[in-house]
Amino acid sequence: MAKILIIEDDISIAELERDYLEINGFSIEVENSGTKGIERALKEDFDLLILDLMLPGIDGFQICKELRKRKDIPILMVSAKGEGIDKIRGLGLGADDYITKPFNPNELVARIKAHLNRYERLTKKDKRNEQVIEINGLTIDTNSRRVFVNNKEINLASKEFDILLLLTRNLNRVFSKEEIFERIWGLDSLGDVSTVTVHIRKIREKIELDSSNPQYIETLWGVGYRLKI
Repeated sequence: MAKILIIEDDISIAELERDYLEINGFSIEVENSGTKGIERALKEDFDLLILDLMLPGIDGFQICKELRKRKDIPILMVSAKGEGIDKIRGLGLGADDYITKPFNPNELVARIKAHLNRYERLTKKDKRNEQVIEINGLTIDTNSRRVFVNNKEINLASKEFDILLLLTRNLNRVFSKEEIFERIWGLDSLGDVSTVTVHIRKIREKIELDSSNPQYIETLWGVGYRLKI
């Protein structure tokens, strides 16, 4: 039974979400403040988080940002605000999905099931074959640091390989240029984060059939990059 944490300050909405999810066989915990919610999310083991944006104490954006530093679970953001900028920001911070209030409870259940199933498949695949990653014709041998596209070997520079590996190990998660620079070049590195853009371009030229219409590495303008499936 999947265990889900709902962080939602509107009690009536939280109860609606809880009731529908419990009917569908999920174990549900609810917190009505951001402060208590992030404390439980960090300390306890949950399979998925339903996160409201506008919360007392700590808002949903900050919770998502902090949680992504330590946890790798699906995060579904829920908000009464339908502005595209909030959706982009939420996805950029690591949320897996975004749904706007009011929503159909059946849609919420369907999305949760889809994310849990996808996460389970990816987790099982990683555990079964950690040394080799295969995604839509892209194969990465992490031990030999070799990359193949449709069985044809592609030569990547060291940092290019590291960036591609970071993205493939975090499918559909959006990384900003600053975060990629920090992860690959190190916290104490001095340099221009625009080098990330250059490296992404070079990776695309090597692994994409059409670098102007990429199949693997997607750009979310103003946010960052992700490897999509």
